[in-house]
Amino acid sequence: MRKRFSTLVTVMALGLVSATALAADKVTLQLKWVTQAQFAGYFVAQDKGFYKEEGLDVTIKPGGPDVAPPQVIAGGGADVIIDWMPSALASREKGLALVNIAQPFKRSGMMLTCRKDSGVKTPQDFPGRTLGVWFYGNEYPFLSWMSQLGTPTDGSSGGVTVLKQGFNVDPILQKQADCVSTMTYNEYWQIIDAGLGADELVTFKYEDQGVATLEDGLYVLEANLADSAFVDKMARFVRASMKGWAWARENSDAAADIVLENDETGAQTQKHQRRMMGEINKLTAGGGKLVEADYERTVATLMSGGSDPVISKAPAGAWSHAVWDAAF
Repeated sequence: MRKRFSTLVTVMALGLVSATALAADKVTLQLKWVTQAQFAGYFVAQDKGFYKEEGLDVTIKPGGPDVAPPQVIAGGGADVIIDWMPSALASREKGLALVNIAQPFKRSGMMLTCRKDSGVKTPQDFPGRTLGVWFYGNEYPFLSWMSQLGTPTDGSSGGVTVLKQGFNVDPILQKQADCVSTMTYNEYWQIIDAGLGADELVTFKYEDQGVATLEDGLYVLEANLADSAFVDKMARFVRASMKGWAWARENSDAAADIVLENDETGAQTQKHQRRMMGEINKLTAGGGKLVEADYERTVATLMSGGSDPVISKAPAGAWSHAVWDAAF
C-alpha cells in the first residue's frame, strides 16, 4: 500500500512537471546582430532560469549582416525584436507598425572614429573626406548629423564621400576611409587590436554631438498589444530580461562567459567579450522604461534631415508603457 501510494505521488509529481513544461509560453526574440555581449541580458536571463521562472520558453535568434529584425517580425519569425529606434521608426512610417515596449539601453554607443593622420580634428574637417557608414537602418543617425552640419553626403564639393561600410573596420586600417563607424563596445577595440593606438585616433561620440538616438530597444507589432494575453507574456519577458541585465552589471565577467557559451560560431573570444561587457554595462545603466524625453530627442534628430529627413512627421503610437507597467 505504501509503495503504491509512493508511486502515485511520483506519477502525480511527474504529471505536474510535465503540465508546467507544456504550459510554458513560447517567445521568440530576434537579435539585431550576432551573439555577443551586446545582448548579454537575454542570454543571462535564459541561463539563470529567469525566463523559466516566469513560465516562458524563450528562443533567442542571432542576427547578422543579412538579417533585418523588422522583416523577421513582419514575416512572423519573431514575437519581439531588438532594434535601434531610427530603424524602427522608419519602418513604422513605411507601414510596419512597430511599438517600443521597453528600452534597456539608456545611452548610445555609436561613434565615428577617424585616423588622426587624416587631418580630421573636428566635424568641420569632414568635407572632402571619405567616411565609412553602416547601412541596413544604421545610417539614419549619421545622415541626420550630416544634415545638421549642412554637409552633403553625395560626394559633391563641400560634402563627404560615403563609403558603404561592411561590418568590419578594414577601410580605416587600409586607409580607404578617413573615418569609420564604430561602437564604443566593439569596432573601436577592433581597430586598437589591429595595431592603431588610441593616440592615433580621434573619436566623435554621437552622444557628445547631440545627435544620439536610442539604440537597442524591444519592439513588438502594435496589433498584438490589443491582446491581453500577449501583453502579459511580454510583461513576464521584459521583467525577466531586465533581471538578466541587472545580473550582468553585477557579474560582468561571468555574464560575458555566458554569452561565449551561447556563441555557436566559436568566433568570439573571452578577452573581447569581457571588454565589450564592461562597455555595454555603461550603456544599460538606468535603462528599462522608455523615457519620453529620450524618445522626443530621437524623433527630433531624425526629423532634422532637411529635404530628406529619416521620418517626415512625428510618429503616433510608436511606444507604449502598457507592457512595462504590467511587468512592474
